[in-house]
This record gives sequence, structure tokens and C-alpha cells, in this order.
Amino acid sequence: MNGARDIRTIVVGVDGSDTSVEALKQAQGLAVHLGAQLVALACWDYPPVHDGYVAMGIDDFDVRAGEILLESIAKAFGAQTPPNVETRLVQGRPRHTLIDASRTADMLVVGRRGHGGFGGLLLGSVSSACVAHAHCPVLVVHTPEKH
Repeated sequence: MNGARDIRTIVVGVDGSDTSVEALKQAQGLAVHLGAQLVALACWDYPPVHDGYVAMGIDDFDVRAGEILLESIAKAFGAQTPPNVETRLVQGRPRHTLIDASRTADMLVVGRRGHGGFGGLLLGSVSSACVAHAHCPVLVVHTPEKH
């Protein structure tokens, strides 16, 4: 085997945005065509001022991230999750977690969520970090324009 047929695992970064839902759809289209497993990966972490959140009774960051992951899967695929789709919830910052996941993936798919800190920047900070540092090919998906 060679080329595109060697792709067996596609990891998709999921953050609940419309762009990450579109990334799931696009990645699934590729995965079905290639006979690959799709891993929908969501990240969560404690904020730097975690103690302040605990004092306010807000401490279920992992639970909310898991809910966002499942909501995104439902938006992308409806009530029936395709059998080749696996969900994974990982503690860590998105850019580091996705780059780490790219070590064992054959392709990484991320959405272009925003413009980062600069108006002229074409990729967001996470997607640009993945493009620059991933250990596998990266597909950056844009949200289709709504008419």
C-alpha cells in the first residue's frame, strides 16, 4: 500500500464551534473513502486561576468538555454516530494535545476558528501551531459561507 490508502487514523480537533463540526464532517468523508478510523478529540484543562472557580462552585471543566464533544458529534452525524468514529476527551491545552496526538495519527484535521490576535492572519493560533508542528499531514477546514 502507498499514498492515501495508508491513512488509517484521522484525528479531528473538536471544540464545539461550527468550524469543528464542519471539520468532523469533512474528516468523516475522507475516513469513509479511505476505510480509516476517525478520532474526535476534545481537550480541557483547568484555568490558571482554578482556585477562584472552585470557590464559586465551578469545577466540572472535564464534564462540560465531554458534553461539548458529544453535542458536536450529534451536530455532525445526527442521532447515529458512525461505527468508525471514536471520541476522546484529553486533559491539556489544545495545541499541545493535538500535536501530541499527531504522533500516532496519519492525518490531523482542525478547523480555522478565527483570526488569532492579528486581523490579517489566515489561521487561528491552534490551527497554525498544528500546521507548523504536527507529525503528520494537517487539513485545515474553513466553515462554509452561509447564504
